[in-house]
Amino acid sequence: MSQAKRIVLAARPVGEPKPSDFRIEEFAVPTPGAGEVLLRTIWLSLDPYMRGRMSEGPSYAAPVPIGGVMEGEAVSEVAASNNPDFAKGDIVRIRSGWQTHAISNGKGLSKVDPKLGPISTSIGVLGMPGMTAYTGLLDIGKPQPGETVVVAGASGAVGSAVGQIAKIKGARAVGIAGGKDKCDYVVKELGFDACVDHRDPDLAARLKDACPKGIDVYFENVGGAVFEAVFPLLNPFARVPVCGLIAHYNDTEAKPPKWAASMMRATLTKRLTFRGFIVSDFAARHGDFLRDMSGWVRDGKVKYKEFVTEGLESAPGAFMGLLKGANFGKQLVRVGPDKT
Repeated sequence: MSQAKRIVLAARPVGEPKPSDFRIEEFAVPTPGAGEVLLRTIWLSLDPYMRGRMSEGPSYAAPVPIGGVMEGEAVSEVAASNNPDFAKGDIVRIRSGWQTHAISNGKGLSKVDPKLGPISTSIGVLGMPGMTAYTGLLDIGKPQPGETVVVAGASGAVGSAVGQIAKIKGARAVGIAGGKDKCDYVVKELGFDACVDHRDPDLAARLKDACPKGIDVYFENVGGAVFEAVFPLLNPFARVPVCGLIAHYNDTEAKPPKWAASMMRATLTKRLTFRGFIVSDFAARHGDFLRDMSGWVRDGKVKYKEFVTEGLESAPGAFMGLLKGANFGKQLVRVGPDKT
């Protein structure tokens, strides 16, 4: 294959991203130089955080420049190598972005062990989303046996793992998801104790019914109306790990909620703990995570679902759908053939 493809950021979105914010380009497959490897992308991960990379506002990471390759983590095969640490045919994980081929000098490149599971799981349940769930819940949420843990996006890559880990730790798991099919999956397949449809006009009442003893841990990755339904139910000393706010990623201006004062009052009187985090904050826990999560997956204690679109060209549409909850499980793009 002499031609490679990449998807670049053509314009900064105002509100929801649209197809014209992306551009697909062709380029010659590069040749690795001294100490470099040529990578062929097999799987591309799509994640909500990418919306923040499309904007210029202050954040914990630099935005993608206009004309730059869209940010993203991938599973790739080493197609050619001039680096002694990597051999042709090795399967690796790297933040190479939305493209079919990339060159790496080996920095930030890590080998994937196919024995732990299908290689796609290294950017899913055994990768960043799984570790986000593991560290956010266990290191910040600290669920205790008998407590109630609530998580939004419960059928997604992070939320599904949060609820299942909560069950492993002896807590009661309540999910919030979009639609009957997702809620049924969360309860019947993943083993949550209950799941509430966030589209229900009586969301607050339904959630209260599902949490008769209140909420001890709320794993926040949505915000918006879901958080407004959760907040009154938080128990004294409740913990709220915050890893995402997908309901606000397309906001064009920041508006403090009208109930900010009452939220601060309750934070004081109930002694609530809110902590935002980025998964890299817990890099030292990666070995613990991989040991525990791979074991739970192997033993069937943690199940996962993948939502796959085909071809690099499908990435913009799949990403736009992800922000609207169109995916059912971990959103992946199959960029090239998986030979493992």
